[in-house]
Amino acid sequence: MADDFCLSIKRVLHKIPRGRVATYGLIAAMAGNPRGARQVVRVLHSSAEKEKLPWHRVINAQGRISLPHGAGYELQKALLKREGVRFDRTDKVDFDKFLWASLANRSHRKTPRNE
Repeated sequence: MADDFCLSIKRVLHKIPRGRVATYGLIAAMAGNPRGARQVVRVLHSSAEKEKLPWHRVINAQGRISLPHGAGYELQKALLKREGVRFDRTDKVDFDKFLWASLANRSHRKTPRNE
Protein backbone atom coordinates (compact mmCIF):
# COMPACT_ATOMS: atom_id res chain seq x y z
CA MET A 1 0.00 0.00 0.00
CA ALA A 2 2.80 2.44 0.86
CA ASP A 3 4.43 1.67 -2.49
CA ASP A 4 1.17 2.52 -4.28
CA PHE A 5 1.04 5.81 -2.39
CA CYS A 6 4.65 6.60 -3.33
CA LEU A 7 3.88 5.92 -6.98
CA SER A 8 0.82 8.17 -6.76
CA ILE A 9 2.95 10.93 -5.24
CA LYS A 10 5.41 10.67 -8.12
CA ARG A 11 2.59 10.80 -10.69
CA VAL A 12 1.19 13.96 -9.08
CA LEU A 13 4.63 15.57 -8.89
CA HIS A 14 5.20 15.02 -12.60
CA LYS A 15 1.94 16.86 -13.34
CA ILE A 16 2.91 20.14 -11.65
CA PRO A 17 3.36 22.57 -14.56
CA ARG A 18 6.21 25.01 -15.01
CA GLY A 19 5.55 28.30 -13.25
CA ARG A 20 3.33 26.72 -10.59
CA VAL A 21 3.93 25.42 -7.08
CA ALA A 22 2.22 22.86 -4.90
CA THR A 23 2.46 22.16 -1.20
CA TYR A 24 3.45 18.90 0.41
CA GLY A 25 -0.08 18.52 1.78
CA LEU A 26 -1.76 19.25 -1.53
CA ILE A 27 0.37 16.64 -3.27
CA ALA A 28 -0.41 14.10 -0.55
CA ALA A 29 -4.15 14.80 -0.85
CA MET A 30 -4.07 14.52 -4.63
CA ALA A 31 -2.14 11.24 -4.29
CA GLY A 32 -4.84 9.84 -2.01
CA ASN A 33 -3.76 10.58 1.56
CA PRO A 34 -4.40 14.12 2.89
CA ARG A 35 -2.30 13.28 5.96
CA GLY A 36 0.71 12.08 3.96
CA ALA A 37 2.73 15.30 3.63
CA ARG A 38 5.75 13.76 5.38
CA GLN A 39 5.74 10.89 2.90
CA VAL A 40 5.91 13.45 0.09
CA VAL A 41 9.06 14.82 1.72
CA ARG A 42 10.55 11.32 1.91
CA VAL A 43 9.78 10.61 -1.74
CA LEU A 44 11.35 13.89 -2.81
CA HIS A 45 14.42 13.28 -0.66
CA SER A 46 14.98 9.75 -1.91
CA SER A 47 13.85 9.98 -5.54
CA ALA A 48 13.92 13.55 -6.87
CA GLU A 49 17.25 13.35 -8.63
CA LYS A 50 17.14 9.81 -10.00
CA GLU A 51 13.53 10.11 -11.20
CA LYS A 52 13.79 13.73 -12.34
CA LEU A 53 10.97 14.88 -10.10
CA PRO A 54 10.27 18.63 -10.14
CA TRP A 55 11.24 18.96 -6.46
CA HIS A 56 11.73 22.71 -6.76
CA ARG A 57 7.99 23.23 -7.38
CA VAL A 58 7.09 21.97 -3.89
CA ILE A 59 6.89 24.48 -1.05
CA ASN A 60 5.36 24.55 2.41
CA ALA A 61 1.82 25.46 3.41
CA GLN A 62 2.90 29.00 4.32
CA GLY A 63 4.01 29.64 0.74
CA ARG A 64 7.70 29.46 1.54
CA ILE A 65 10.65 27.29 0.63
CA SER A 66 11.36 24.79 3.40
CA LEU A 67 15.02 24.15 2.63
CA PRO A 68 17.49 26.10 4.77
CA HIS A 69 19.64 28.89 3.37
CA GLY A 70 22.90 27.43 2.16
CA ALA A 71 21.39 23.95 1.80
CA GLY A 72 19.26 24.19 -1.32
CA TYR A 73 17.14 27.27 -0.61
CA GLU A 74 18.92 29.49 -3.11
CA LEU A 75 18.84 26.88 -5.88
CA GLN A 76 15.13 26.20 -5.38
CA LYS A 77 14.31 29.90 -5.43
CA ALA A 78 16.40 30.46 -8.56
CA LEU A 79 14.71 27.55 -10.36
CA LEU A 80 11.25 28.83 -9.44
CA LYS A 81 12.09 32.39 -10.48
CA ARG A 82 13.40 31.08 -13.81
CA GLU A 83 9.94 29.56 -14.36
CA GLY A 84 8.23 32.86 -13.58
CA VAL A 85 7.22 32.25 -9.96
CA ARG A 86 7.50 35.48 -7.99
CA PHE A 87 8.23 36.00 -4.31
CA ASP A 88 7.15 38.92 -2.16
CA ARG A 89 9.62 40.82 0.03
CA THR A 90 9.23 38.18 2.77
CA ASP A 91 10.09 35.39 0.28
CA LYS A 92 6.52 34.13 0.17
CA VAL A 93 4.76 32.87 -2.97
CA ASP A 94 1.25 34.16 -3.66
CA PHE A 95 -0.94 31.04 -3.76
CA ASP A 96 -3.69 32.91 -5.61
CA LYS A 97 -1.31 33.39 -8.55
CA PHE A 98 1.03 30.41 -8.44
CA LEU A 99 -0.59 27.51 -6.54
CA TRP A 100 -1.34 24.57 -8.82
CA ALA A 101 -4.19 22.15 -8.43
CA SER A 102 -5.85 20.00 -11.03
CA LEU A 103 -9.38 21.02 -11.97
CA ALA A 104 -10.75 17.94 -10.23
CA ASN A 105 -9.13 18.95 -6.95
CA ARG A 106 -9.97 22.66 -6.80
CA SER A 107 -12.43 21.84 -4.00
CA HIS A 108 -9.43 20.89 -1.81
CA ARG A 109 -8.36 24.54 -1.66
CA LYS A 110 -8.02 24.34 2.15
CA THR A 111 -5.65 21.36 2.02
CA PRO A 112 -2.38 23.24 1.41
CA ARG A 113 -2.96 25.53 4.35
CA ASN A 114 -3.80 22.65 6.70
CA GLU A 115 -0.58 20.62 6.40
